[in-house]
Amino acid sequence: MKGAALLLGLILLLVLGGCEPRPSSGPVLRIGYMNCNSEEETLARFLPLTRYLEKELGVRFEAIPVDTQDFVERYEQGEFDFTHTNAILYIILHKEQDLELLAAGQRGHFGTHTAGALVSRRGSGIETLEDIRGKRLIFGPQMALTGYAAQYDLMLKAGIDPELDLAMWSIPHGSFKHEKLVYAAWFEAYDVAAAPVLDLEIMVAEGKIEADDFTILAQSEIFPYCTFGAAPWVDPKLVADFRRALLKLTPEDTVDMDGERLKILKAAFYDGFEQLLDSDYDVARDLLRRVNMPPYQEF
Repeated sequence: MKGAALLLGLILLLVLGGCEPRPSSGPVLRIGYMNCNSEEETLARFLPLTRYLEKELGVRFEAIPVDTQDFVERYEQGEFDFTHTNAILYIILHKEQDLELLAAGQRGHFGTHTAGALVSRRGSGIETLEDIRGKRLIFGPQMALTGYAAQYDLMLKAGIDPELDLAMWSIPHGSFKHEKLVYAAWFEAYDVAAAPVLDLEIMVAEGKIEADDFTILAQSEIFPYCTFGAAPWVDPKLVADFRRALLKLTPEDTVDMDGERLKILKAAFYDGFEQLLDSDYDVARDLLRRVNMPPYQEF
């Protein structure tokens, strides 16, 4: 009777607390999530997804926010069994550490892909890519494919050497928050911004800017968006189950956390997941070679 009472108490605690029961035994596997603006935002976005994966796979997971600059080193030290990163980090880890591609997130007009653009404030007099010569440009961080590398490549293709032909360019503190790049051009702290197209799309949808506030001077090809990967030491069956759990998620799927029922994809800022081929990343690989960036840099 005492054991039955304890079991009933545990069930009531789970129901009243609004939390999904978590696996109680077995090893804890670690998912490294590349930071999205802050650790707090990253956990808010991806803890519901992590709890969903626990429930679907019957495995305990720990969600670990990771600074972009530290990700490769920490992965090499064996800290993460699964990864969620941008395309550049996936390409590096696939080439150097045999990271396996699982699925890419879908969001916005291009779905699993996004692009980079160079933009100026409408009415600034900067109307073409050629007009940026002698101007001030703000980049996102160097490991941002559509906030740095794509725009650098666009300039090189147009015969513009950012090191020689701009008045200045910089990567200010906090530029990983891509909205800041757009606002920097809007408030004329810089003449031109290296803006991810997805961020422009979201800012317009949220009413933060108008579509005609900016002139798009150039736009890159599209590249895969954020990507889940699996370390080579993870059980292949678990990898397959992890991928399957991602791919079957719908906007209506929910998880209970902290007394709330949360829509998993909405919390993660995704519309869904899609399985890509590694060859889908070749367009990004070619770009990284052109701009002399890891993992293809030549000194």
